[in-house]
Amino acid sequence: MARSISEKTHVDINGVEQGMFIKGTSVDNPLLLFLHGGPGMPEYWMTQFHPIDIYNDFTVVWWEQRGAGLSFDPDIPPKTMTAEQFIEDTLEVTRYLLDRFDQDKLYVMAHSWGSYIGIQAAAKAAKLYHAYIGVGQVTHQIESEMLAYEYAVAYFKDTGDRRMLRRLEAAPPSVSAPLPSSYMSLRDKYMHKAGIGTIRDMRSVITGLFLPSLRSSEYTFMDKVNLWRGKLFSSMDTFGLWDTMLMTDLRVQVPSVDLPVYLLHGRHDFTCAYPLARGYLNELIAPVKGFYTFDSSAHSPIFEEPERTIEVLVVDVLNGQTTLADR
Repeated sequence: MARSISEKTHVDINGVEQGMFIKGTSVDNPLLLFLHGGPGMPEYWMTQFHPIDIYNDFTVVWWEQRGAGLSFDPDIPPKTMTAEQFIEDTLEVTRYLLDRFDQDKLYVMAHSWGSYIGIQAAAKAAKLYHAYIGVGQVTHQIESEMLAYEYAVAYFKDTGDRRMLRRLEAAPPSVSAPLPSSYMSLRDKYMHKAGIGTIRDMRSVITGLFLPSLRSSEYTFMDKVNLWRGKLFSSMDTFGLWDTMLMTDLRVQVPSVDLPVYLLHGRHDFTCAYPLARGYLNELIAPVKGFYTFDSSAHSPIFEEPERTIEVLVVDVLNGQTTLADR
């Protein structure tokens, strides 16, 4: 008889209590570990507003990473807020889940920043995973920022938005980290206005993320406060998580992965630029590779086109094939 699960829990992961939501109609289904973006921006709460019904096919673990959301703690040792530690946390969460649910491997789905740590974890310990699924895959983020900027300049010229065009031309990105503060203060605004940000039809972080997060029914009041405290905490310049990701070229860092790799990418995504992710998969050495273009999506195709996401997971990923992939 199927045994469903719907759980909000905390687990000691490498010395830090870390929270997660675990949901599924049967604990006998394959495990899917989701690695959220940011750094420091959990995404489980978004499923209330952008439902993705994958719980009949997977037991899904929405882990909230060190310092983020349910895992926020201002006393986390700063020296542990490194990309290397997040990769080790990913592997430790994986081992915990495999042991708890008595499975040999699980699927890992990673979004944005999560894809930066996720593909490195998968490459480091491929034997723990059935497959790696990258969503809005990071490739070389500093290069992505340049492509986004070039796209936006052309977009605002075409649309006649002279005010935004002037602001952009006065605040270009740099070719090295840290990016100029003038550019960073404009980044979310221009991306969402151009439809190349988190979600294609989302126009601001305030109306698209902050205000909806306050209406989440599965987070307590303090959970919601900590969601944004954790975002600010994880983005602190002293940790350098963002700058480290900016300057890491994963084409060099992870040229091969010894397991199937599937990339799901919105055609309109320049948060993590679509052309770079497509080129990365072409170069990547892996036993099975599939690239899936989501024509109506920007950076979050799993929330923007959930039906197609489920189809890709059930038809291709679970069967280790690429019948639905781009040709």
